[in-house]
Amino acid sequence: MAAPAIGLSGIGLRFVFAFFLVCLTWNPTRFNYVEWARVQWDGLAPLVLFAGIGLLMGWIFFIRTAAHSLGALGLIMCLALAGTVLWTLFYFDLVSSASTTLLSWVVLALFSAILAAGMSWAHLRARWSGQATVDDVDDR
Repeated sequence: MAAPAIGLSGIGLRFVFAFFLVCLTWNPTRFNYVEWARVQWDGLAPLVLFAGIGLLMGWIFFIRTAAHSLGALGLIMCLALAGTVLWTLFYFDLVSSASTTLLSWVVLALFSAILAAGMSWAHLRARWSGQATVDDVDDR
């Protein structure tokens, strides 16, 4: 069985969806679920809860898939790599710790990249190694 095709566009699309989910949940602007839920809870509680459950479903899907694909060690390595990227940005004064808004966006992008890596990793591993995952074998 051939390895499933995935390219930069597939990885990029996964990153866009992950970034969309992360930023819908919270971002440093006032346009996010957390702020909307805080302000609208008294008047629109059923809609706030409905939207929250939808976001929770997205989070569960992304996190379970990333955890299953990367494993504990892979998640630790991704977090370590993201931390190193952040440290490098501080070290070369590309991001200041005083700029909380920019720092927030960088952390959101790094977290989205980890989720996208988790969503893409099984496809990349199968393509690079030629080994099918258990899920691929079960589908036959």
